Amino acid sequence: MWLDMPSVRVSFARLHESITQSYGTTRRDGWVEWLSKSIALLPIIALATFVSGCATNYYPMKGDSRPHPGVARAHTLPIHGIDVSRHQGEIDWQAVARAGTRFAFIKATDGGDYLDPLFQQNWRLSREAGIPRAAYHFMYWCRPADEQVAWFAANVPPDPDALPPVLDLEWNNGSQCRPTLSREKVLEKVRIMLAGMEAHTGKVPIIYTEINFHRDILEGVQLDNPMWLRSVAAEPRERYRDRPFTFWQYTQTGTVPGVRGDVDRNAWYGSEAEWIQFFMTGCDPRSFQRLAIQGRCAASR
Repeated sequence: MWLDMPSVRVSFARLHESITQSYGTTRRDGWVEWLSKSIALLPIIALATFVSGCATNYYPMKGDSRPHPGVARAHTLPIHGIDVSRHQGEIDWQAVARAGTRFAFIKATDGGDYLDPLFQQNWRLSREAGIPRAAYHFMYWCRPADEQVAWFAANVPPDPDALPPVLDLEWNNGSQCRPTLSREKVLEKVRIMLAGMEAHTGKVPIIYTEINFHRDILEGVQLDNPMWLRSVAAEPRERYRDRPFTFWQYTQTGTVPGVRGDVDRNAWYGSEAEWIQFFMTGCDPRSFQRLAIQGRCAASR
């Protein structure tokens, strides 16, 4: 079992040190107690899941104003989170945490000159509420990739306790920019961004994408990155060829205490144990061994 691996024990020690530096001993002890209890309860959680079969909703305090039957399986997954930007307005992060939210993707930057006006506030308050969070960058296709890397790095701190950063890859149909880039040029920009974000944060970036961009550009491309896939009317396996998801954005009409109006809801692909491993190492457990050999996961450094 991965909890007995020496590399994971080393990772836990480093996480302990990082939490002490970031939060102080009082909050550190709270985190360690929570993690210890979670680890101790893993066999019970696994047994309960096996016995009960498919749960209907792990977090009944959350909802969906327009639920779609095609994504019902998302509610049987145990780890859920949200993604937010200025469009959600000011958020009561303590209420979001009390609702059982396990992670948050927070909009940070666009292109090479836009910073979400609520990013710094959301970044700080979500941390204070104890919610693991990641900053995401929206890619512009008419801006050099190295300028976008520099802009992201200038505005997003490389917090050791943050989740890996996110690169948001979509066709920006609302922009005045109409790029005529080949698939190879688009992939070149993507690789520059991913390498720059990883160099800045020390973590393998997550890729967010939607059906059209994946079909046009990413389909068939070998990627080391955890994939956050948008699919709000069907399971990702029905929409993305040969692309397992790490995170699944399954609705844009979610409701969560602490957030006014609709908010995107997301689910982690796996179990509680796999989530803790990701939280501690920054790598998808399914690719951990391969990436750890390269020194790209926290437990391998």
